[in-house]
Amino acid sequence: MEKRKEPSSPSPAAGGLIKRTRLDGPPPPNGNANNNQIAISSGADTSKALMRSVKRTSSLDAPIVSLAGAHSSEILSCRFDPTGQNIAACSADRSISLWRTYPPNTNYALLTTIHKAPVLDVQWSLTSPSLYSCSADKTVAVTDLGTGTRVRRYRGHTGVVNSLDRAMAGGTELLASGSDDGFVCVWDPEEKDAVVELDVGSPVTAVCWSGDGTQIFVGGLDNVVSVYDLRRQQVVYSLPGHTDTIAGLSLSPSHNHLLSTSFDSTAIVHDVRPFSSSPTRIHRTLYGAPAGNENALLRGGWSRTGEGWVGVGGADRTVTVWEVESGKPVYKLPGHKGTVTSVDFHPREPIILTGSKDATMLLGELDNT
Repeated sequence: MEKRKEPSSPSPAAGGLIKRTRLDGPPPPNGNANNNQIAISSGADTSKALMRSVKRTSSLDAPIVSLAGAHSSEILSCRFDPTGQNIAACSADRSISLWRTYPPNTNYALLTTIHKAPVLDVQWSLTSPSLYSCSADKTVAVTDLGTGTRVRRYRGHTGVVNSLDRAMAGGTELLASGSDDGFVCVWDPEEKDAVVELDVGSPVTAVCWSGDGTQIFVGGLDNVVSVYDLRRQQVVYSLPGHTDTIAGLSLSPSHNHLLSTSFDSTAIVHDVRPFSSSPTRIHRTLYGAPAGNENALLRGGWSRTGEGWVGVGGADRTVTVWEVESGKPVYKLPGHKGTVTSVDFHPREPIILTGSKDATMLLGELDNT
């Protein structure tokens, strides 16, 4: 099992990039090597050092890279864009940062005027160079990444907006947002007002679209994931299993399974196929990522280079990655100095992205062979 090392303080000159291993010799022309040689020695004379071969599995500059320096407060959500070339992160300091995944891993934009309160979630558009975000200022915003300016603001909620997701439905990209006001709003980016309002009846902390854009998975303070059919605008079935507030929801790449995290320190993989053979639809219950007592919304994610792994952060400052079918942890990744609030996987390479209350992100290389 590979583990991340404790990060050192970022160098201002490096723009927040920390290389976690020292590579002997110049990097290869393509910026990656199958194996890198690392000198291991207890003394100053490295000529007698043990040479250890480290297998490389991605195009990152180093097996672990720290992205730091942009935010002054906790990171609440971070995600790769659909191409895997860029990263967006949002923070309690009311800003959104944009980063390059590959070297140089620069923070090329910091958006500070989109929201007037902590930004709780971000999502990349699937169809345009835009970014969606939601905030404690009770709004959902659309930002044009070409200009870095907000081009639309939705004001349908009367409480803190905790979560949002987007999906393609009938050729149109739709947004869903969940709020403390007990409503889920569905937005068409071309319309001013919500096209659908679902009265959940209790504060909503997590929303996630189904693969075909006809259903929305909703989690909140009632400890149950409710599945709403948009055509009927009512609950068609529920996913039990948790004993505390739902903290995050994530759909698998095949759209057959849903990962839910909770304040009860469990992660559950639900079978959401139309004709599930399980009465409870619980496919696997995963243990090992403690939620702590901070009531933080811990957002997990699925490996998108295969459906075998899921990852969830915890209050123990680590990220746990499980093999879904066996339910066994395959990684326990340290490195952060605060609760890990957000986990995402690269769409094409075995790279995991984590965001933390320590105001930093880590990019980590995984070996899924």
